[in-house]
Amino acid sequence: MDFDLSPLLISLKIAAVSTFITFFIGIFFARTVFRMKRFKYLADGVLSLPLVLPPTVVGFFLLQIFGSNSFLGKLMNSLGIGVVFTWQGAVIAAAAVSLPIMYRITLGAFEQMDMELTDAARTLGFGEGAIFFKVWIPLSWPGIAAATSLTFARALGEFGATMMIAGNIPGKTRTMSTAVYSAMQAGNRELAYQWVIIILLIALATLIVMNYLNGRRYSRDERSSKVKKKLETAGTDRN
Repeated sequence: MDFDLSPLLISLKIAAVSTFITFFIGIFFARTVFRMKRFKYLADGVLSLPLVLPPTVVGFFLLQIFGSNSFLGKLMNSLGIGVVFTWQGAVIAAAAVSLPIMYRITLGAFEQMDMELTDAARTLGFGEGAIFFKVWIPLSWPGIAAATSLTFARALGEFGATMMIAGNIPGKTRTMSTAVYSAMQAGNRELAYQWVIIILLIALATLIVMNYLNGRRYSRDERSSKVKKKLETAGTDRN
């Protein structure tokens, strides 16, 4: 019997799409919370909640939000967009459980920035959008890259929330994690071991790449120096 690679391909597709989504959402929330003056701790707690909740509980809430009896579920169904028992639902599940990783690591990177450079950029007349892309992102990029790698690895191994909202449909929503569960349920330990090894290798490769890239990046002082020089050049050009 040929080895079915569909769980691998489905897992990679789901992890890639969910990581793309959480990359932008996570950075947006990190920037928003970092700039908040009131209710910052409440917002941080809400955004971090999926980290401490069981994935099945996260899946339960997703079912309440996107289920066929919910307002959003009915609206999406009327538009021909399915969520429950679809790979799109698996993407939502993976994004929900991995978003806190992207958000928290990015927020930590923002909190370690040299804020004097932000003040200098404002003095030179840069708007908040320009400051974000010219100062915040370059200074925080190592943390953002690390967050992206860990987010991908977490999405790749998602199980509980995926089972709740997307199920375990062969060739459609069966990921590598659910393939391990199915193999064990069927008493096929050999197949389960094969999927476990594949998951371990991909996760390890992701972490090795992340560590390699981190090792090649400039230090914090070097990044600050490069940003400062760019701001000085931009300020000279403006004058």
